[in-house]
Amino acid sequence: MVVRVSRFACVLVEHFDAAAIERCEPALRERPLAVLNPRVDRPHDGASTARIMTTVEANAAAREHGVRPGMTETEARARCPMLLTRPWVEEYVASAHHALLEAALAVSPRVEDGGAGTAYIDTAGLERLIGDAAAIGRRLVHQVRAIGLIPRIGLAASRAAARMTAVNGPGAVTIIPPGRERATLAKVAITTLDLAPDVAVTLGRWGVRTLGELAALPREGLAARLGPAGLRAHDLALGLDRDPFRPWTPPPFWEEAQGLEWEIDSLGVLAGVLETVLERLCRRLTAVSLVADSLEVRLGLASGGHHARDVALAYPMSEVKPMLTLAVLDLEAHPPPAAVTRVTISAHPIRTLAGQGGLWQPPAPALRDLVTVLARLAALVGAGKLGSPVLVDSHRSDAFTMFAFSPPSDSAASIEPRNGAGASAGLRLALRRIRPARRVEVETIGERPVRVEARLVVASAGPWRASGEWWDVQAWARDEWDVVLGDGALCRIARDRLAGHWYLDGFYD
Repeated sequence: MVVRVSRFACVLVEHFDAAAIERCEPALRERPLAVLNPRVDRPHDGASTARIMTTVEANAAAREHGVRPGMTETEARARCPMLLTRPWVEEYVASAHHALLEAALAVSPRVEDGGAGTAYIDTAGLERLIGDAAAIGRRLVHQVRAIGLIPRIGLAASRAAARMTAVNGPGAVTIIPPGRERATLAKVAITTLDLAPDVAVTLGRWGVRTLGELAALPREGLAARLGPAGLRAHDLALGLDRDPFRPWTPPPFWEEAQGLEWEIDSLGVLAGVLETVLERLCRRLTAVSLVADSLEVRLGLASGGHHARDVALAYPMSEVKPMLTLAVLDLEAHPPPAAVTRVTISAHPIRTLAGQGGLWQPPAPALRDLVTVLARLAALVGAGKLGSPVLVDSHRSDAFTMFAFSPPSDSAASIEPRNGAGASAGLRLALRRIRPARRVEVETIGERPVRVEARLVVASAGPWRASGEWWDVQAWARDEWDVVLGDGALCRIARDRLAGHWYLDGFYD
C-alpha cells in the first residue's frame, strides 16, 4: 500500500495591490509607491462630506520611509516627499491575481486560490517531473516572475505552514523539512496568523506572542475558553490544515485592462496603450504554453459608453506584434465614436499541440509573416473578401463561400512515386480556373464546338450538362466541354444555356 505524503507550496506576492500597479508600470518597482483610494468622511454636525485620499497599499521602497496602509496622502507625503502615487484599480488587481493563479497552474494541476496575492499548490508527485522541493520552488519563482510579479515561496507539509514560511522565510524559496513544522514555526510572531480580533486580544492578554507559545497551550483549555476559533488558532500554530483543498478552475477567457489618466483621440497613441496591454496578456499565455484564437477589444469612452470589437486571429498565437497589427487595422476600419479613457482586451485561450509538417509539402511560412500578409491584404481588399474558400452543397461547379482563413491540413493529398515507379505514374492534371470566366466566341456544328476564337478544335469531350436553382431568380444552366486546340492548349469552355453565351472557364496544367 502506497501512502500519499502531502506537500504544499504557498506562492505569496507581498503588498499585492502595489505589485499589481508595478506589473503594469515596471519602472515603479524601485521607487516609493503608494496606492490610493478615496475615503468619504461624513461629519456629525451636518457639514458637507469630504473625500480624503488614503493609502491602500505601499510597496517595499515606500515602507522603508514609514509609509503604511491607512495613512492619508498628506501624511504619507510628509514621511516620503519623493513618494509616487497611483489610484487603486480593481481590474489591475484582478488581472494580476488571475495571472498568479495561471502561473501556478503551469507547475501543478492542483491550485487553490488563497486570496489576493496568494496561491496554494499541491506539489505531491511533482518530484518525478521537476525534481526535489528546491527545484519546484525555483520553477514557481520562474513562472511567477515571467508574468511580472515577484514572489516568495514556502514549501511544507500543510498550506498553513507553507504560508507562514513564505511570509517569514529569509529568501525567495524557503523549505520546511518533513516533521519539522512545529519546531520551525515556534519563533514566528502570532501576528502572522489571520485571527479574529477578539481572539487576538485574548491571546495578547495571556502573554502569547509566538506560535510556539500558542502551540504549547492545552487544547482542552483553548476549546473551553475560545471555542472553535481557539482550536483553529491552535491548529495553525501546529502547522495543521483542517479545511479541504479547493482546486481553482481558470475562467474561459483571460482579460487585461488599462485605465488612462487622460483622454485619447489618436489611433497612434491608442496603439501604444494596446501594445502595453497585449504584452501583459501574451506573457500570461506564454507562461502556461497557451495561445489565443480570438480577441475582444473593449474601449471605454469619454462619453460614458463603450466601443467593442471582436478581432479574429488568422491563426492561434501568443505574439504581440501580429495581434497589435490586426487590432489596429480593425480600429482603423471601425474607429471609436469618442475619445478613449479605458482599454480592456480579452483573449480566449486554447492549447496547441506541436507536430511535424508534411514531408511532401512545402515549408509553411513563419506565423508572424503569415499574419502580417493577411493583415495587409485585409486592409487592401477588405476583411470580407479575404479568407479560405469552402465548397457549398450545390451542383454549380464554381459555387463556394468564404470563411476565416485557416492553413491547409497535413492530410491534403500529395504527389509522390509509389513502389519505385517514376514520377509520371502519379501525374495528375489540374484545372486552373479563370475568375471571372472570360467570354469567348465559339463556332459549333450542332452542339459540338469546332473553333474557339478562330483556333481549331482538334479534340473535344462533352457536354457535361448541369443546372440548378430553377425555382429561384438565381436559376442557372450550363454545358461544359473539354477541348484540345490546334496550338496544344487543353482548356475547358462552358455555354450558358439561358443566355446563350460561351465562356472560357480555365486551362489544364
